[in-house]
Order: sequence, then C-alpha cells, then structure tokens
Amino acid sequence: MPLSMRVKHITLTSPLFTDLTEQVTILTCSCIGFLVGGIPFGYLAGRLILRDDIRNHGSGNIGATNVARVIGWKWGSLVLLLDALKGLLPTWGAACMAEAYEPVSMQVHIAVATGISAILGHMYPVYLRLRGGKGVATALGVVLILAPKAVLVAVAVFAIVAGTTRLVALGSILAALAFGGVQLTMMGDTALKLQNLSLTIFSIVVPLLIIWRHRGNIVRLVKGTELTVTTPAAEHEESDTDPAGG
Repeated sequence: MPLSMRVKHITLTSPLFTDLTEQVTILTCSCIGFLVGGIPFGYLAGRLILRDDIRNHGSGNIGATNVARVIGWKWGSLVLLLDALKGLLPTWGAACMAEAYEPVSMQVHIAVATGISAILGHMYPVYLRLRGGKGVATALGVVLILAPKAVLVAVAVFAIVAGTTRLVALGSILAALAFGGVQLTMMGDTALKLQNLSLTIFSIVVPLLIIWRHRGNIVRLVKGTELTVTTPAAEHEESDTDPAGG
C-alpha cells in the first residue's frame, strides 16, 4: 500500500480522529441548539401585534403566559407551540444525526447537549442581550425527545396545579421538580453509568435552572402576592419587578 494511502487510512480510523469528530459534532449541535432556542417568539409577537416590546407589559416576560395575558390566548398558544418546537426540533435533529455514532452513550450525550443548549438559549438569548424567558415551554419540547415517559407525569402535575390554583409559576416549578424526580427514579442504579450520565445531569440541572428563573415568582408566592393566569396585565405592571424577567 502506498505511504499516502496508509497515512490516510491511519488518520481516518484513529481514535483521535473519532474523538475530535465527536467533539466538533457536540459543539456544532450545541451552538445550533442555543441559537435556535434563543429565537424570541414572544418578543416577535409583541412587536407584530403591539408594535412594542412585550417586556414593557404585564410581567415583563417574553414567555407564552405573558403573551397570552397581554395580547390574547390565541397568540399565547402560538408562542407556546413555537417555544416548544425550538427545543424539540434541534434535539430531535441531533438525536437522528447521532445515530451514526458509537457507542450509544455518545448518541445520548449529543442529544442532551443540544437540548440543554436550546433551553439556555431561550433563557439567555443573544438576540435580546441575554434577557429571555424561563425555559419551561422549550424544556417541554426537549424532554419530549429525551425522556417522554417522565414528561407525561410533569405535564399532569402542571395541569393539576395550574388548573386548580391558576398559578402558572407554581405549576411550572412543581412540574420541573416532578420531571427530575421521576426521571431519576426511572433510571435508578443506571443513573451514574456512562451512557446515562449526561441525562442524569440534565435531570438535575434543568429543573434547578427553571426554579432559579422563577425566583421572583417564588418570593411572591411566599408573600401571597403572586398573580394568577387570569389576572389582567395592568395589575402585573403594578407589581414588583421580577429579577428573572417576569
């Protein structure tokens, strides 16, 4: 075999090339997830309908709940769907592309890295100087791909809590905790194995991030001043400013 062909053969089959390819793939997918996740659909809806920044109204958040309260439930539902899709589609795309990689653990790691990047992109969008939403809808889209069984429990918790109390923030916080608890319980002793390690970290970090983004709501819940989903936007504008952006 000619030297040039042997060098090419060694380069393409060496572990170093494989590791570098995987690293580039994770980085690329994460960047795409972050940029797609950062698309501020709530902000765009405000500009389109109000001709103003939605963050100047209601709770000051770009999320679907504030859009629904300020503009109407049709627009809020649309923003909810789009925010979920910007988490779901990049994660699904990364998972499909990662099927070419071995071992299976690498497939999971690529999808998880993309998903968490999409959530962070929504929370800290580069398009809005890092002032984004709370990540619940985008996280929903991500976990529909990564952990669909656990998300069913989380959705049920949200529906029960928000439906009975009309407090979306409380429902979101408890749903995030429910997802993390159920997913970790389902993984059991395998949670610390290499193939599940990234998903384990995701199941702990993402609920904590969502709770952190709701810290202003938590303060109001403790004080008993948190406003319900049916509270008019004008009353939200008179309430304390949320350090998390709504």
